Amino acid sequence: MSISRRTAIAVRTIGVASAAAALALGVAGNAFACNISEFSAKASCDNGKGSIDVTNKDYSNTLVNITVSQGQTQVGHQENLTGTRQGVTVNFAVDWSPSTTYTVTVVKASGQKVGTTDVTTPETACKVDTPTTPPTDTPSDTPTTDTPTTPATETPSTAPSDTPTATPSTSGAAAVDDTNAPSPAAGGTTDLAETGGGSNTGMIAGVAGALVVVGGGAVYGLRRRTAGARH
Repeated sequence: MSISRRTAIAVRTIGVASAAAALALGVAGNAFACNISEFSAKASCDNGKGSIDVTNKDYSNTLVNITVSQGQTQVGHQENLTGTRQGVTVNFAVDWSPSTTYTVTVVKASGQKVGTTDVTTPETACKVDTPTTPPTDTPSDTPTTDTPTTPATETPSTAPSDTPTATPSTSGAAAVDDTNAPSPAAGGTTDLAETGGGSNTGMIAGVAGALVVVGGGAVYGLRRRTAGARH
């Protein structure tokens, strides 16, 4: 039983269309599997430690090898990496220089090159962060007491004495108390007309008067005796 010509043409047409569709899907699948646009890079600094950070957002589970180079010098390399839809970041420790361009090359683990992307470092060098510690005021546990100021005491100067200083006698004789010095009268009053200050003034005056009388009598008797002898 032979196949009609119309049926043969229809089958042939379906086969060609299927092959074309399969080829298109294959090409699209390969293109979608891994693309350089899904890779990004940036330079970062963490307290003086520089790095080139590459983020892989290819979620086709394709294994890739990533290389970081500066000019012809390779500065970082890692193999068999995969990405996710959210992105997986790989940090390459690089002591990068300011305003320098680094090249990131992505190659499939099978050896097929995916592509390259460039990153330029900042204009300032990567430095160690020096934290600034604000000064803290430490309260004193001991309360401050105000010490009262003691006024300066004035020392009275010694005024010159109007009383003459008695010069001690150098003769070696004992000083004799002046018994004729007037003494204050009992009762607190002083008789300015009294010349004698001692309590024996009356006795002395009596004895003196008796001596005067005796002396006068002796003189009178001596004169009479002399006159009688002349006659």
